[in-house]
Amino acid sequence: MVGSAAAYAMVMRGVGRELVLVDYNQARAVAEAEDIFHAVPFAEPMLVRAGDYEELTGASVVVVSAGVNQRPGETRLQLLERNAEVFRSVIPSILDHAPNAVLVIATNPVDIMTHLAAHIAEERGVPRGRVFGTGTTLDTARFRALLSTELGVDPAHVHALVLGEHGDSEVLAWSLVSVGGLPLSTFLERIHHDLTEDERKVIDDGVRHAAYRIIEGKGATYYGVGSAIAKCVNVVLHDQRAILTVCALHDDILGVRDVTLAMPHLVGGAGVLESLDAPLDESETHALRHSAEILRGAIDSLGL
Repeated sequence: MVGSAAAYAMVMRGVGRELVLVDYNQARAVAEAEDIFHAVPFAEPMLVRAGDYEELTGASVVVVSAGVNQRPGETRLQLLERNAEVFRSVIPSILDHAPNAVLVIATNPVDIMTHLAAHIAEERGVPRGRVFGTGTTLDTARFRALLSTELGVDPAHVHALVLGEHGDSEVLAWSLVSVGGLPLSTFLERIHHDLTEDERKVIDDGVRHAAYRIIEGKGATYYGVGSAIAKCVNVVLHDQRAILTVCALHDDILGVRDVTLAMPHLVGGAGVLESLDAPLDESETHALRHSAEILRGAIDSLGL
């Protein structure tokens, strides 16, 4: 559902010129490609078709949303191990035919799967910057959307970041929020509005636990992350050099070595061009370190 939603979002936005859907279930890939292609006359010119890995030759970007669903009673570690096996097959198959492509990882848990993909790619001589995950791009969008509703401001003018794990330990960087170029506290004074601690907690919950509510109601999340993927692909294809909270491999985050998590990154045609430091306050810095430690522990469980 994530892959097909991303493909649909790219068609609607006119991202790219040719889109190939690859799936272990070839009949599903053919059906999705045909259905999405029928939307092209209502959007932008694009060729949409199903294919196999050979069809990725010459691709500029490959989105990886392959993975398995969690079985009843299965632990997170067991799911991780099964998805790791999928990636150990999928990533080399992609690089065999598209060695110069930027890989955008969307499989959950996205930080850990991106870490694994980057290590597999590095073993083949692929620069680590050419592999990144969607990270907290969706969480950041949720944060901006909820803040914009509370403040009565177009979300395009609300700047806010969610960092760390795409998951329960993620960090909403309240200290860095700005609206129309003004720090949040200054903007609140100007509009004579008070954002109480309870209201902040509601927003935090709305960002941090959104996926749980959506999954409970409809089984999976895919429209939001599909749109996030389309944004990432568009930035790469047009060398837009945008600042996105994607996740990428870092040598060190606050003393935690060799870990992949979301930070502000400069993203362009070659993937992640630069990682930017975020001047967090003390409590946020502590929370980000904790998030990095959680991810490092999960990575250790895979023997990476």
